[in-house]
Amino acid sequence: MPQPLARIVDQLKREPSRTGSIIITVFGDSIVPRGGSVWLGTLLEFFKSLDIDGNVVRTAMSRLAADGWLERSKVGRNSFYRLNAKGRQTFDTATRHIYDPPPSDWTGRFELLLIGNAEDRDAAREALKNAGFGSPLPGVWVAPSGVPIPDEASRAIRLEVSAEDDSGRRLLSESWPLDRTADAYLKFMKTFEPLHGWIVRGEKLSDADAFTARILLIHHYRRVVLRDPLLPYQLLPEDWPGRAARKLCGEIYRGLLSPSEQWLDDHATNEDGPLPKPNGAVARRFEGV
Repeated sequence: MPQPLARIVDQLKREPSRTGSIIITVFGDSIVPRGGSVWLGTLLEFFKSLDIDGNVVRTAMSRLAADGWLERSKVGRNSFYRLNAKGRQTFDTATRHIYDPPPSDWTGRFELLLIGNAEDRDAAREALKNAGFGSPLPGVWVAPSGVPIPDEASRAIRLEVSAEDDSGRRLLSESWPLDRTADAYLKFMKTFEPLHGWIVRGEKLSDADAFTARILLIHHYRRVVLRDPLLPYQLLPEDWPGRAARKLCGEIYRGLLSPSEQWLDDHATNEDGPLPKPNGAVARRFEGV
């Protein structure tokens, strides 16, 4: 394993266990575009590269299934998993947030959602965060107008507000922890710039290392970008690091794509055998970077 990747893996080992989160990254990034189902053994082989014990992976898979993220089927003694409807809907929204360019057609207005019932607020909170909404007050959520509203918040009262005056800008500053998000982007870039240099110099990674690097890249990036509302550039500081972080992530991702897909061709299976080829959307990820 090349030194830049080994350092990223070592850093992961020093963090609290995030096995469940990495599993979701694998499904959303690599398995859904290839039909959605994968053999447990494929996942166990991948997690060996991270030195994560198979029992830890099995426990995480069971928890994700119990929490309604995954569905399991069996063929003989072999177990196969796919994201269920809840997981697919959540990751479809996240996929656009992670891989697509930020919207450029801002209207100057913001969507304001009012959720009064405490039970509704609890159910909607995570979905709204993942959709890019910020919350200045309990039960109040805001995002640039045009951001899709998740089903979990369909009962909210919807209003539109302008951000042209001081009150609107105060609403923005109190809705999102932009300083923390900026720091997280800077940390992400510091972690992955050595790997970027390795790829730019034309250093070779094995197919297995390329797949490991790709999953860890998206695992780290999505933890930041899904908390970023992707505000219109007119409202962001000139030195906002989100732009540089996306460029770095996209260049690394596209450099890893071919060998990582080769690893999936050679090693990943579902109930019918080798996974089908990925859909065309994968090749369009991070376009324009």
